[in-house]
Amino acid sequence: MPFYLGRKAIRKVPGTVIKAAPIPRPELLEGFGSRSRVGEICRSSGFDRALLVTDETLFSLGLHEKVTAALEEAGVSYDIFHAINSEPTVGIVEAGRKAAADFGAQCIIALGGGSVMDSGKIIAAGAKHPLLPIGHWLHKFAIAEGGTLPMINIPSTAGTGAECTVGAVVMNEHGVKHSTVVIGLDVSHVILDSELIVNAPRAVTVWCAVDALSHGLEGLLADVGSTEEDIHKSRECVRLIFENIPLLLDNPRNVEARQATLLAAHYGGNAINTQLAGYVHAFAHSIGGLYHIPHGKAIAYCLVPVVAAQESWRYEELAALALHCGIAGPEDSPEAASDKFILALRRLLEQCGLEKGCEALRESDYDRLTDMIDADSINYSPSRTLSDSEIRMLLDQIRRGY
Repeated sequence: MPFYLGRKAIRKVPGTVIKAAPIPRPELLEGFGSRSRVGEICRSSGFDRALLVTDETLFSLGLHEKVTAALEEAGVSYDIFHAINSEPTVGIVEAGRKAAADFGAQCIIALGGGSVMDSGKIIAAGAKHPLLPIGHWLHKFAIAEGGTLPMINIPSTAGTGAECTVGAVVMNEHGVKHSTVVIGLDVSHVILDSELIVNAPRAVTVWCAVDALSHGLEGLLADVGSTEEDIHKSRECVRLIFENIPLLLDNPRNVEARQATLLAAHYGGNAINTQLAGYVHAFAHSIGGLYHIPHGKAIAYCLVPVVAAQESWRYEELAALALHCGIAGPEDSPEAASDKFILALRRLLEQCGLEKGCEALRESDYDRLTDMIDADSINYSPSRTLSDSEIRMLLDQIRRGY
């Protein structure tokens, strides 16, 4: 009970903190093959030397070559750091920082998924502040006074929105993951290039999209006092996923639909920056971490039960979202519109192939998971603080299938 009261007392603190923190407002470029414009971006921005940061897989596939060709055409010198893997460590980002410093990079071009973006953020910060130890960037809030090296981010997945978020996760030398917020991160441009994801496997496509949808949806349910612009972007995030995932299930090479999911993920990243996530993520982080379930799939298991549990005190927000997505009409009451949205969400997840119930989840782990969810939830500003009994009830619904 004391911990519950403590969580309840600080519920709005994270939302207050993010309102005070500066966030990137990058220029956005979109389109199939649009990463070929990175050279003109560097030239017009006055960047003569760039470090391209990517991962081993993208490098081996040659997906960086359109970027390097554009840099060469623009007369921009570059070096490539491609040692990033799915679990970036302080050793990797320290090597990246050294590469940037030794080359005299004036900007960082990050090409890849969330791990590349996270690594690039620390490299950009560390290269701008070479006298600060790498441990400085493992703090919960890592301040980069005077900013970081500018970043040009090119995501290769349509889910995390990490190309514009200020958060990063890096593993220390003991194998412990540190989640940090880089205060002063400078992201000058984001390039959304559907050519990078047009061949993504079905599972990657749908579960990344579900992750993006959850960012927009949870942002709308958070108690943070959102601006109209941020509310609109979060609603658009959800609408774009609802409309385009069925199209991609029918035709995975639908370039327009691929492009739309990239934009949805980008809007979801904005939601993380300005509205935070919520209990869906607290549940998914805990369940996914304990049972090694991919993040997007863990999100999918948790979405309907956790959102439905908040319905009675978020009818207006869910009804407005249902109307925006064309799921409900103006004649529907808030309660009816909200019900229609949750039903549509359940049907979308079924289309994506989500099975009924999370078989990996064990009842014997409920107490441990409850503690993990309690601890994770203090990073957000949810609409209401859940008690431990409510959390266990939701775990049971997730396990059995809501």
